[in-house]
Amino acid sequence: MTRRLGGWGPRALFALAGLAVLLAAIALAVSIGEIAIPPATTFKTLANRLFGAGYEVGRVQAGVVWEYRMSRALVAACCGGALALSGVVLQALLRNPLAEPYVLGISAGASTGAVGVMIVGFGAGALSLSGGAFLGALAAFALVLLLARGARGGSDRTILAGVAGSQLFNALTAYIVTSSADAEQARGVMFWLLGNLGGVRWPDVYLAAAVAAAGFAICISQARALDAFSFGEEAAAALGVPVARLRLVLFAATALMTAAMVSIVGSIGFVGLVIPHAARMLVGSGHGLLLPASALAGAIFMVLADILSRIVVPGQILPIGVVTALFGAPAFALLLYRARRPE
Repeated sequence: MTRRLGGWGPRALFALAGLAVLLAAIALAVSIGEIAIPPATTFKTLANRLFGAGYEVGRVQAGVVWEYRMSRALVAACCGGALALSGVVLQALLRNPLAEPYVLGISAGASTGAVGVMIVGFGAGALSLSGGAFLGALAAFALVLLLARGARGGSDRTILAGVAGSQLFNALTAYIVTSSADAEQARGVMFWLLGNLGGVRWPDVYLAAAVAAAGFAICISQARALDAFSFGEEAAAALGVPVARLRLVLFAATALMTAAMVSIVGSIGFVGLVIPHAARMLVGSGHGLLLPASALAGAIFMVLADILSRIVVPGQILPIGVVTALFGAPAFALLLYRARRPE
């Protein structure tokens, strides 16, 4: 039987350990790449930028560390944490272990909205890429709820509706690309849709960090209500939880987090599906600890996946969505296998 952590002492210890691992992963991501940079140079560059230290560092190395790798690592961490949080919330609200933004079509809808702004110019210049992705995510989730409303089968029907919605929005994205984009735009969009951290810069860090922090604050403030949802909507309502309002707020929060991350790095699967299950094996199902544990684990996973995307194939950078799928699918299969084994 897997031992689960409980109490404030273990919680603080777990949080410190998770943060230490995350910082180590970010430091590793900043040092590893096509240009090998010693850890001492990385430290000096960060000290110069953050604290105004006067260390002498080559301009090329300093630019690679700060402008390229640090921003990339931080966006990866924010993206992984936000997607993992979204998975935890959706699995609790829908009471289905397969619920996550990718499976429910939210990622596909966000991709369609972002591609519509990028190629067709939806919004006539008044709509940003993130705004288009958010509207697309809301449209996708509204379609899923409409298809699943009043149907028998509960959360399983919602998952099937999500699969249908995902296919629809993926088809719309492909139609926009093939009918309106030139060859160069099509190649760029297709690579971006598989997950691409290559073009992120500090403005993307600010957006990703702000959205991830806001989403975490909203979700953690409703941790007790999410615990109540584990017993069903009727039980949650009997405990005084405003079910309709809470569902609206949390669905909007997950849509916002997913849309922001998709607009920056593209559509990435398996993070919101696998990470919450792995976190439950460590800390249990109480959302007061599960939410921060999932956010930390998702951030670490994405940073490590980004490192692998740069070193698996020498001289070539893989789309990060390919790496998360290659590792996420076997990990999820292992989780299913362990769940079936007798205690």
